[in-house]
Amino acid sequence: PHYNTVEAEEDKCVKFESGLRPDIKQLIGFFEIRDFPTLMTKARICDEDGKAKSSYYKAMNDKRGKGLDRGKPYENKGNGSGKRKQGNGQCYKCEERGHMSYDCPKKSDKCFSCGKFGHKADACRE
Repeated sequence: PHYNTVEAEEDKCVKFESGLRPDIKQLIGFFEIRDFPTLMTKARICDEDGKAKSSYYKAMNDKRGKGLDRGKPYENKGNGSGKRKQGNGQCYKCEERGHMSYDCPKKSDKCFSCGKFGHKADACRE
């Protein structure tokens, strides 16, 4: 009998809210719902939405990560020796294939004005 009063209903709602997860409590608490069945329904919907959102982002993350080689493009997987493989990469210094910039045979600088090796743009005569 004393559980059917308005005050008892509000107390039940407050107690229920205090036991909710913080993320749901933050969303639900703002509305100050004092009808227990409504409060339970809204809390359940928030929980289901949170789970759906989480699984959506997990699926998107899994989809994005599948089939992509996260390693360096010039390393062969499973070579076992740990030695750098040459022949697949492209040097960004001389733009030739077969080596990387740290192994570039054209050790000298490339001019940004004329594109030739052996001098820099500030010393370019062309």
